[in-house]
Amino acid sequence: MRALTPWMLPAVVFMVGCVTQHPQTAEEFRKAVPGAAFAKTETFEVNRDFRDVAKTFQKRAPACLNVTVRVTSRTSTSYQVIVTDYKPTVIVNAQRAELHLQQHHAQGVMNVTQEPPGGYYLLVADAFPAGKKKTRVQWYGPSVGFEPLIQAVKNWASGKNLGCPDMTKL
Repeated sequence: MRALTPWMLPAVVFMVGCVTQHPQTAEEFRKAVPGAAFAKTETFEVNRDFRDVAKTFQKRAPACLNVTVRVTSRTSTSYQVIVTDYKPTVIVNAQRAELHLQQHHAQGVMNVTQEPPGGYYLLVADAFPAGKKKTRVQWYGPSVGFEPLIQAVKNWASGKNLGCPDMTKL
């Protein structure tokens, strides 16, 4: 039996405790998050044109989030290697820019529900025009353990810091 490392617990509880079938689409994920344990949604506005926010999502998400992360955990009673592939998708139209981030555990984690094509949804961020040079952003995702990712998306929306999150810290 594999031991759970402390950073995995929120993800497992989120996946098992909040749903009997994991969301298979971004829309299902949006609907599931408000009632899920260890998940939340947040809305904020930035003083930036919607088109600029959309372009930033299109540029930064593939550059920063299309990664594979390998984590090794060793205790006195167990040894575990987890390999996670992250897959960003950005969809833009005149009304909304969507950033989806999915994760597929290629090694070291058992699937407890059916995994959607591309992996389990981890984060969905939607940007909407909110007036002249203003954009409203709403993100859906985990409430604990993924602060570097969430902060990066907020920074991209604001245009203040376009750096990549350290995906090994998730």
